[in-house]
Amino acid sequence: MPNAAPKAPTDWVRVLAAYREPDTRRSLLELGVTLLPFLAIFALAWWMLSYSAIAAFALAVLNAGFLVRLFVIQHDCGHGSYLSNRTMSDWVGRVIGVLTLTPYDVWRRTHAIHHAGAGNLDHRGVGDIVTLTVAEYRALSPLRRFQYRLYRNPVTLFLIGPVFIFVLQNRLPIGLMRAGTQYWTSAMSTNLALAVIFGTLYWFGGWQVLALVVAPTVLIASAAGMWLFFVQHQFEETHWERGDNWQVHDAALNGSSNYVLPPVLRWFSGNIGIHHVHHLYARIPFYRLPEVLRDHAALANAQRLTLLESFACARLHLWDETGRRLLSFAEARKLPVTA
Repeated sequence: MPNAAPKAPTDWVRVLAAYREPDTRRSLLELGVTLLPFLAIFALAWWMLSYSAIAAFALAVLNAGFLVRLFVIQHDCGHGSYLSNRTMSDWVGRVIGVLTLTPYDVWRRTHAIHHAGAGNLDHRGVGDIVTLTVAEYRALSPLRRFQYRLYRNPVTLFLIGPVFIFVLQNRLPIGLMRAGTQYWTSAMSTNLALAVIFGTLYWFGGWQVLALVVAPTVLIASAAGMWLFFVQHQFEETHWERGDNWQVHDAALNGSSNYVLPPVLRWFSGNIGIHHVHHLYARIPFYRLPEVLRDHAALANAQRLTLLESFACARLHLWDETGRRLLSFAEARKLPVTA
């Protein structure tokens, strides 16, 4: 397909429809080359505990990359983009959800809400990194300002936060507590499966396998996943609008980054860095996203954010509605106070 000239976001949707069909063989291959190494490395790390705890720990760290990739496959299942058979796709997602400590049906629903309202200042709060405007922050009490600054601290966002979400929050259908039994069933069945798995591992491997193999894999993968989610929307020239000015396709294209990662990291993250295309057309399987960039230079060059550039995003905290960019607390302090 030839390179396309720049188009309006709504025009891109029609173009991207050509990439939506999954290839079942390719999907199963991607699942195999992710799940089988994950299980093999886990088994090897467990076996290495008898010889070297450091080697076992190192293998667990490596396995975090495969767990991130499994989450991306689960993510595609949730969008119905991984397999043409939706029922099979959902069950693949549910099984992987046990490994990622994420109740699949709960996550699928909250993630759909995120896609439906990303970049809408009037509909924040579900599946988002909490982001205040400069005016909202200035209107807070000193205590609430301190709480927000504490929340936006990198230690909270990328270390404490992931542990809280994946280990604790995911044990209940938070956000959907009164939305029906489906979400309680999803959370409780995932919890039951985890109890069986962790109980079995403890019975045969003791605390060492949980502390030195399971915990490092889960914690590092969750921290990496949180970072990826953060930089996909929290960059300086992202896109936020209010009310009638908000349009889902504009927000998708302009409010999602094109995270340009080295090939190895791109593989482990399942191309999720091509996030502007994903938000424009979520039904495209992750392994077809590079095709889009190869065929359409306008999308390949849009919203580019390199790995080195992305580290500066951690210092951005507040949305300036006038200047239309994310600012640090220090930058926001220099803005004039308006009535």
